Amino acid sequence: MTGHTNPQTKDSAIVLSGGLDSTTLLYDERSRIALAITFDYGSNHSEREVACAAHHCRALGVEHVVIELAFIKKYFASALTAGADAIPDGHYADSNMQSTVVPFRNGIMLAAACGLAESRGLTRVLIANHGGDHAIYPDCRPAFVAAMDAAMRAGTYAGVALDAPYTNLTKADIVARGAKLGVDYGQTYSCYRGSLHHCGRCATCIERREAFAQAGVADPTTYQI
Repeated sequence: MTGHTNPQTKDSAIVLSGGLDSTTLLYDERSRIALAITFDYGSNHSEREVACAAHHCRALGVEHVVIELAFIKKYFASALTAGADAIPDGHYADSNMQSTVVPFRNGIMLAAACGLAESRGLTRVLIANHGGDHAIYPDCRPAFVAAMDAAMRAGTYAGVALDAPYTNLTKADIVARGAKLGVDYGQTYSCYRGSLHHCGRCATCIERREAFAQAGVADPTTYQI
């Protein structure tokens, strides 16, 4: 979905959580990224993710803005905003992981990112969803990405496009890519419980640990178990 643009042109904004995937994409596309946008919606791990996002933006000299979406925590039902004890143990394949869905989160974030991108004269928004997200999160699937891209293009004068280059990659693919880019994964955060050290038991911790192992890359993460 990427347009034919001079690769050195700073034409892009990125939705940057401070997690492993979006941080890799920040480094992967840094020659084109003018703005990184982090959304704080009151999740259990928001504070740690925001700090990681800010760290990498400083390292790369990328402008970083944090937008608060407090209404999500206030009105939406999700274990991600209900405290550490609400997070179930287990893998994403387990049915209880549906409790970690934040309804239409990416749609809300991308709508805001699209408007901000157009106001800054940018023509592309990047998001780092990947293949492992598809089963559990509807707003990470290829059909959603295509529909949101079409809506953004149709709804902006500049035809702002959505680019999700990791949609069909695994998390291990992303780790391998980031290792080649020199990403310091010790300065990324994933755990849904939001504790100082990754719990090692929630789905995102399990997926993170598996990704490093499958990619053959040393995992710098400290896990509680």
